[in-house]
Amino acid sequence: MATDDKPAEDDGLADWAEALMEQKSTDTAASPESGGVLSEDLPRNHSSSSGYNSDAPINDINRVLDIPVLLSVELGRTKVPIKHILQLGQGSVVELDALAGEPMDVLVNGYLIAQGEVVVVNDKFGIRLTDVVTPSERLRRVSKG
Repeated sequence: MATDDKPAEDDGLADWAEALMEQKSTDTAASPESGGVLSEDLPRNHSSSSGYNSDAPINDINRVLDIPVLLSVELGRTKVPIKHILQLGQGSVVELDALAGEPMDVLVNGYLIAQGEVVVVNDKFGIRLTDVVTPSERLRRVSKG
């Protein structure tokens, strides 16, 4: 583990950072299309005649980068009648539609953005992304929704 000037009580963030760095080091040659939404190769739709300076697209994206969103990982789903919900108690088992070992869905504000596999780092669950929905596909899904 790298030695930083961070306090020891960083809630395991250093371990997650180390896991992320390990993941990045295993990705040898990234393809140009694997950049993601926040990569440097964002399309620029603003024209210079719109009255904005050349930094406008970057400033526009910087305004939204700190907005919090709800990221959730879904194990599976099922439909059950209310009478079964009322009968649930400690030790009850609810069968889901997902198979064991299937990739988990990663959702942002309810929209699928990726799939991944469960990992454990310092007794905490995490998810390693195995398949990321392309930005154009995300926009297409949102516009349909």
